[in-house]
Amino acid sequence: MNHQRLILSSPLLEIVISRLAQQLIENHQDFADTVLLGMQPRGIYFAERMARELSRSLGREVPLGYLDATFYRDDFRRRDTPLRPNATHVPFVVDNKRVVLIDDVLATGRMVRAALDAMTAFGRPRKVELLVLIDRRYNRDLPIRPDYTGKRVNTLESQRVLVEWTEQGADADRIWLVE
Repeated sequence: MNHQRLILSSPLLEIVISRLAQQLIENHQDFADTVLLGMQPRGIYFAERMARELSRSLGREVPLGYLDATFYRDDFRRRDTPLRPNATHVPFVVDNKRVVLIDDVLATGRMVRAALDAMTAFGRPRKVELLVLIDRRYNRDLPIRPDYTGKRVNTLESQRVLVEWTEQGADADRIWLVE
């Protein structure tokens, strides 16, 4: 039997997104040389929310792209069932830009490593920062740490974090800890 505990939902989620946007604006001012890259598949929903909030606060569009790291995963050839790639859409060159890599949940760090490898196809960024909605502490396989975190959650290896977005058909935005 699955047991679910609610971690975050509206309106607290909107407050977290607003806080993260303000932290980004503090560090990147007008985003003149900064771009956002949402990690496929689920990080793009959070990236779109962040881009909307930043654009609203700044009064102009913030460059947003989607990055698929499927073929760069270290377990790509080890799976019994093949992974399905997602769309990559990077409508800008990342050369000498500051890139904010965005994902919904950071667990082992392996997807972030794969995304860093995938990003090199679009140029060499000046700096890369990581923004995550949920940081699953105590699950890291690689020494990767987010620069911006919505919420830190202490989890066991047997637990998982489920993020439900209205954009994916959920009736409300909710984030659950599932045991």
